[in-house]
Formats: sequence, structure tokens, C-alpha cells
Amino acid sequence: MTAHKYKRILLKLSGEALSGGASFGIDPSILTKIANQIKRVADMGIGVAVVVGGGNILRGAEAARSGMDRATADYAGMLATIINALSLQDALEREGVVTRTQSAINVQQVAEPYIRRRAIRHLEKGRVVIFAGGTGNPYMTTDTAAALRAIEIEAEVFLMALNNVDGVYNADPRKDSNAKKFDSLTYLDALNMRLEVMDATALSLCLENKLPIIVFNLMEQNSIERAVMNEPIGTLVSDEKTR
Repeated sequence: MTAHKYKRILLKLSGEALSGGASFGIDPSILTKIANQIKRVADMGIGVAVVVGGGNILRGAEAARSGMDRATADYAGMLATIINALSLQDALEREGVVTRTQSAINVQQVAEPYIRRRAIRHLEKGRVVIFAGGTGNPYMTTDTAAALRAIEIEAEVFLMALNNVDGVYNADPRKDSNAKKFDSLTYLDALNMRLEVMDATALSLCLENKLPIIVFNLMEQNSIERAVMNEPIGTLVSDEKTR
């Protein structure tokens, strides 16, 4: 492998990725594989921050559609992200990676409060930092939380790791065999074509701050390492039309 391109990254993991092939819960073998990859990236001297979703346990929007109060559902979803963050922290520590979890909602018995300067200091010391609890506010997705944290910690790239989808398509490749994959896109293309890269608020934050996004399949071998090495993987979303 060639020298890595980035000095600090923000990795967004979907909650569904942690469940493996199951429809619910956490697959310990998947956690171990993710932890191994993160360790190898951190060992390169790259600062690694992670945001984990909670969809493998509870999705606030889906619970709200079933009749649950939306704000309450979103707060429950934030708690789900804390469960996932602690599970990933444990997997990383078992691999010998010094890790800190910071939460946007107060759970001081198990995680630090989110403090930007402390998070940056952890990264400077070579620790992996996991951001849990979303933004701490209802009606905001973990995509938005990830974009916000990436900008706050001055990450150089937003790595969007998907579960068994290898980039951005013009249609759902799991439903449409004729779906076309994009190697690269501009932010405005993604917004105007209403592609499901991430929610519009998160994408707009990246656009305004010129934060490049790489959307890729987490389950591909060495996918995180390949992304930080700037190898052609997934789809690059940036302010340029070509990769």
C-alpha cells in the first residue's frame, strides 16, 4: 500500500452493519472485524473518530411512524447509539486500542461528555474517539451528527461505511438490477438528484465546509484502509466532478 492521504478521519458506521446478517442486535464477529480495521488505520498514525448509528436496536423515525412520540423516539435512538458505541469501544480495547467514548447526552457513568477540545486532545494523543448520542437533539440523524463532529474536529474526510452497498447509485441496487453506480459526484448533484447518500442536512454541512465524503461498502476486505489510502473504492462526493 502507498502512503495514506489523510491525517484525521471521521468514520460513520451504520447500526445495521453491526448486526451482520441478522435483523437486530450486535454480531461480535463483525465488531471484531471492524475493530481490527480501525486498529490498522490508527497504527498508521491517522487520527480516527467514529460515529455509530443505532438502527440495529431502534430507529427513532420508524418508532415515530408506529405511534411513538417523535422526540421520545429519537432520544431512545440516541441511547441505542450509546450501546453500540460502548460495544465498539470494548472490541477496540480488546485489540489494544486506547479508546474514549464521548456522548452528547449525559451518561457520565459510562462515557465522557462531548467536549470538542478534549476530543481533539484525545486524537492528538493517538486515541480513537467514538461519538455517541447523536447531536443530543431530536429530529437530527446520526448522519448529521457525524458531519457536524467531522467539521468540529477538523477531519479531512468523512468515510460513510454502508452495509453491503458499495457506493452511491441512481436507484437502489438491491431492488433494481439496472441501477448505475457513480464513481464520483458533486454535493449539488447528490442534492439535486435526491440520491440517498445521507440526509440533506448532513450533505449541506459537508458542502458548506468542503468536506469530502467517501461512500463505500464496509464489508469489502480492507475497505477502511483502502479509503484512507485514496484507492478507488466506493463513491467520492466532493465539490469536483471527477475523482
